[in-house]
Amino acid sequence: MLEDLVATVPGTRQVMVLSGDGLRMAHRGADAEFADRLAAACAGVQSLAAAIAQMHPEASREVRLVVIESAGGFFFLMAAGPGAYLAALADAGVDAGLMGQQMRDLVARLGEHLASAPRAPEPEPA
Repeated sequence: MLEDLVATVPGTRQVMVLSGDGLRMAHRGADAEFADRLAAACAGVQSLAAAIAQMHPEASREVRLVVIESAGGFFFLMAAGPGAYLAALADAGVDAGLMGQQMRDLVARLGEHLASAPRAPEPEPA
């Protein structure tokens, strides 16, 4: 299914599913070492975005979408289920609207398959 995103959005270079703590779960378009570095960077971006999201009045740390446009292209990070994210790197000429739509469609199709359980159990409330 990740290959579908690469095929349907011209300019897409890499697509990956990762856990909230930065572990690569699946990827297309990059070697494993690059994908692991990207997954770790995504975890940092997600953490910073959550801190900013919390600054909105009556908001939570829930982050749905992060888009970064740089001179080299676009980066997209989308929540994809509990503890899981879908990330994509694309060329500067990518249709950002199409990418967002295709990522949302992919997340909806994969649903619970993208969920990532926490590695450590949640602490019991006192």
